[in-house]
Amino acid sequence: MRTVGVEEELLVVDTEGVPVSRAPEALEIAASRGEGEDVRQHDRAERGEEAGVPDTAHLMPELKAQQLELGTPVCSTLDEVGVQLRHWRGRADAAAGAVGARVAALATSPVAVEPVPTEGERYRRLVTAFGRTAEEVLTCGCHVHVSVADDEEGVAVLNRIRSWLPVLTAFTANSPFWQGRDTSYASFRSEVWHRWPSAGPNGPFADAADYHRLVDAVLATGTVLDTGMVYFDARLSANWPTVEVRTADVALRVEDAVTVAGLVRGLVETAAREARSGSAPPQMRAEVLRLSAWRAGRSGLSGELVHPRTGRPAPAADVLADLLGHVRPALADAGDEQRVTDGLDALLTRGTGADFQRRVHRETGSLPAVVRAAVEVTAGTEGDRAVAGVSR
Repeated sequence: MRTVGVEEELLVVDTEGVPVSRAPEALEIAASRGEGEDVRQHDRAERGEEAGVPDTAHLMPELKAQQLELGTPVCSTLDEVGVQLRHWRGRADAAAGAVGARVAALATSPVAVEPVPTEGERYRRLVTAFGRTAEEVLTCGCHVHVSVADDEEGVAVLNRIRSWLPVLTAFTANSPFWQGRDTSYASFRSEVWHRWPSAGPNGPFADAADYHRLVDAVLATGTVLDTGMVYFDARLSANWPTVEVRTADVALRVEDAVTVAGLVRGLVETAAREARSGSAPPQMRAEVLRLSAWRAGRSGLSGELVHPRTGRPAPAADVLADLLGHVRPALADAGDEQRVTDGLDALLTRGTGADFQRRVHRETGSLPAVVRAAVEVTAGTEGDRAVAGVSR
């Protein structure tokens, strides 16, 4: 059984629904309650290292003081993933509550906000090096780690999952608003994220050595600060024996995050089996994958996606069905088939986080109300009940 871990970035917001720069205070509260991992994880973040998903659960800072990150421990089952995400969302919300705030699983802020950098040398270097890109970015993603045997298996996996990654962006789309306006995108986070010079898809690799040569070449340009800024859509962990998939918006609902984790594990296992059988990886060009990613961010599940097998437009529901069929044997062997199937069905029925946000906005006319509704769903106290009662 391949293990899986999930990292989520969350907005810290006040009672009116406005992002506030209280994450550092909240993390201090968390640490004072005996959560020693938090302090060590802050030190790792300052060194530009990856978070400790494969070893320990954690709360930690992010680039902006209006957000924080949580990470689950290593999990063997999707039940564990769900339990851990609910637990750590609760810990994050409690820490934020101690400083008069809440957390919201929103990939961008619906309300106009002036992002505030987190204090620290590395964060100062990011702002200095990347200017307006680093100053403006306030986005929250979901990263899924899945175990691999070694770097060779990891690269074989990367080569075979790359064409499916835009689909993850489409069904996790949870960022339709930016600076107080509807962007007409389902995932505007994905647009903002691609401002970073190292972000996005890459071509296939001959082997693990070829992958590491590319990372070395990226670092040699002097453009990124460190390996933590190798923002490929999927990458080998620099510290752990995992593949890390980074294309998803943070999911509004825990169960949607569980579905993402199940699908990513299914993709990794399916790719590894294909590699062992000698099946050649798909040869879709990185340029086409970039277009696929844009299409996914633009329409989410409400329009057509670029099909990972054909490179041609296809209804989103059909692409999801083909993704499910592609990984079904691996899901069945892991005991995940029914849960992931039900999760995708639920998404197609009720829509994405972006659909939820727009629905609340239509019913209330208020972007702060969107944030407040998202806070309740993040905490698991709102569920899917009608939003008409959300105050303006």
